[in-house]
Amino acid sequence: MASRGPNRIAARISRVKPSPSSAAADRAAALRRAGKKIVNLVVGEPDFDTPAHIRQAACDAIARGETRYTQNAGTPALRAAIATKLESENGLTVDPKNVLVTCGAKHAIFNALSVTIEPGDEVLIPAPYWVSYPDMALACEGVPVVLPCLEQNDFKLDATTLRAALTPRTRWLLLNSPTNPTGATYNAADLRSLADVLLDYPDVLILTDDIYEHIAYNDAPLVHLGKVEPALLSRIVIVNGVSKTYAMTGWRIGYAAGPADIIAAMETLQSQSTSNACSVSQAAALAALQGDQSFVKESVAVYRQRRDRAAALINATPGLSCRAPGGAFYLYVNCQGLIGKTTAGGRTLGDDNEVVMYLLEEKGVAVIAGTAYGTPGYFRMSIATSLDVIEEGIALMAEAFRDVR
Repeated sequence: MASRGPNRIAARISRVKPSPSSAAADRAAALRRAGKKIVNLVVGEPDFDTPAHIRQAACDAIARGETRYTQNAGTPALRAAIATKLESENGLTVDPKNVLVTCGAKHAIFNALSVTIEPGDEVLIPAPYWVSYPDMALACEGVPVVLPCLEQNDFKLDATTLRAALTPRTRWLLLNSPTNPTGATYNAADLRSLADVLLDYPDVLILTDDIYEHIAYNDAPLVHLGKVEPALLSRIVIVNGVSKTYAMTGWRIGYAAGPADIIAAMETLQSQSTSNACSVSQAAALAALQGDQSFVKESVAVYRQRRDRAAALINATPGLSCRAPGGAFYLYVNCQGLIGKTTAGGRTLGDDNEVVMYLLEEKGVAVIAGTAYGTPGYFRMSIATSLDVIEEGIALMAEAFRDVR
């Protein structure tokens, strides 16, 4: 047998980068442990506690002894509740048999790509994108194809760009709304224009990442691509979860719903990898979906207040600007006015990475460079933290860039 040499890691994994958001959070944590005060505007998770009735449901499940394996695809009760949610909120009729409960929405996306991509298949990814999409495609031996979405178009994919990118190798379109990192939100007209293109390409699968759907600021009813164009439902995989809406990031419950063959293949893969999601977390997720929803409206109202205040402060800071996002809990800040300039200490800000590192090292403000999201010249800041922390962070940004020339 021929020697493979000293490298024991598969080539497909060598192409995958560690998550930039995790790396940024780790760097901020390391500086904090070293004694530096850090204003952390990195982490994309709610700063609220999981609602009490959801926590109590988990305790009750433990007391009932619901601590053993569940069905691989999830408990029948939770799968039925997800199907009911999709019907009542999204207008989508899905058989509970075609619902798979996963260990977070990221797990659902990875499994969907894993069971459908052959080497060389193309995955269309609008940019700015969630940092994990391209690397998930690479890990599955696919080819990520990045579709630039311009700020002047609210960072949304348009029909012309989509049509130009489609090829015989296209396997997937990944569509996230509201988006991470920009908060861009697709309305019915936006989705209609994309659907008209996709109808001409019947072999292209569509994954809708709806994890931020309830964190939206326009008070309009939820709109889904599958509702706008039901003819696409036979090739849409819907991904969602309870993490963002119900402040349940650590509970690790996501789900996928869609065509029977894809969901069945994902279930098979899951049976040989993670098996079922945590039984106690599933009980908590059931309570989240079926219980009091007042937390959702209350938390969104807080995020809206933070968004409005943060956007006003950013737009008053020389060298920075941002659009008020339609959803999610981030601001995507344009820092192109700082690129190429020099700080009072003689440091040249050559790109968005250097802007971000300057903020972190000189002022202790942690954000993530736009390069990680496929769009250099920006950075993402989270508003899933208190207004005091947001105001302190932006004040330090203004101080950092005051003497930049």
